[in-house]
Amino acid sequence: MKVTYKKAANFLTAEDVAELLGVSLSTAYRIIKRLNDELKAQGFITVAGKISKRYFEQKVAL
Repeated sequence: MKVTYKKAANFLTAEDVAELLGVSLSTAYRIIKRLNDELKAQGFITVAGKISKRYFEQKVAL
């Protein structure tokens, strides 16, 4: 059984966050770290430098 995955369509990178929010790349990394720390506290596994698109949209009012 072969499993195929879409290319990280469910995650945003720091570049994506910086563009969406109009902030610098370093600020985007800080925002991602803060959100990932919240997810870790809830018991989720996170990936450094990426954030779940769904969680980002819940937490950030655009």
